[in-house]
Amino acid sequence: MCDNAPQQQLMADFSDSLPSFHEMGVSVFANPYAGAGRAVEYLSRVQEFLRAHNIPARTAITASADELERATSEAISQDQRILLAMGGDGTFQALANASFGCDVLLGILPAGGGNDFAAALGIPSNLQAVLDGMLEYSVRRLDLVRAHTADGKTRLYVGGGGIGLDAEAAHLATANYRHLPGRIRYVAAGLRALLEFKPPQARIEFPGSDLPPAQASCLLTAVLNTPTYGAGLRLAPEASVDDGFLHVIQIEDIGMLGVLRLLPRVILTGEVRSTRIRRWRATRVRLLADPPCSFHGDGEVLGPTPVDIEILPRAMRVLAPVVD
Repeated sequence: MCDNAPQQQLMADFSDSLPSFHEMGVSVFANPYAGAGRAVEYLSRVQEFLRAHNIPARTAITASADELERATSEAISQDQRILLAMGGDGTFQALANASFGCDVLLGILPAGGGNDFAAALGIPSNLQAVLDGMLEYSVRRLDLVRAHTADGKTRLYVGGGGIGLDAEAAHLATANYRHLPGRIRYVAAGLRALLEFKPPQARIEFPGSDLPPAQASCLLTAVLNTPTYGAGLRLAPEASVDDGFLHVIQIEDIGMLGVLRLLPRVILTGEVRSTRIRRWRATRVRLLADPPCSFHGDGEVLGPTPVDIEILPRAMRVLAPVVD
């Protein structure tokens, strides 16, 4: 992070004009594990595109979030201001954490298993389509989510996070099922996690709001900035990455049979329909669980509950297709 000043003040000083790629160049950080290795395969195509357009570029293959964040900090210290993450939501999350508060412009070249954040921006899943349009993208100011977990750690995430079955599945998806494509990866991980899953008693509180607390034995409780997570699971269809709100979803415990009934629609369309779903909008949320459990953000385990979550409106500048 570049500055401890309030983010709103920092962002007020940053320009929304599109900087010159040719004058400033770009830094590309590729996650070698994203999308079962697609990011590294695609990197040569990106390098070729940048050379063809005479855009100075630095590239780095970073095998972990720590490596990416160190490489990002080094690039910023050398006055690199256009930073691109090649990977999925977790890769972009690391870039956002490393550059938070800095006068930089971020971009994503989707090559991960989920790519929900890119989808929320209207960025194509096809790399060539991204490259063909990237130089015409505009600068958008987008929201970030900040989570403070019970172990004293603070972490930013960009898309979706939560507790329950999805947190267990997120761990398995990155460890055991990363070779599977897209949504199938998360469904397979969820089914495996379901075999040993014991629904926690989850309590949702809304500090500074008139919303009453909610508590239930839950399949999952999620806090989203994007309409989807888990490679297109549409939990918050009304969410927008610049609406200034957290979208909170709780699916009560529906048992294994209930989950299996939902699967066909989830696999085909990503939709989750059930009378056991509750939804809220808030700017701050506190999640507690009995027993305590892990909270994930963008598929990365961030820490244990209780967790305090807040929206940071318009907290980063991102390259994205022009909004009509």
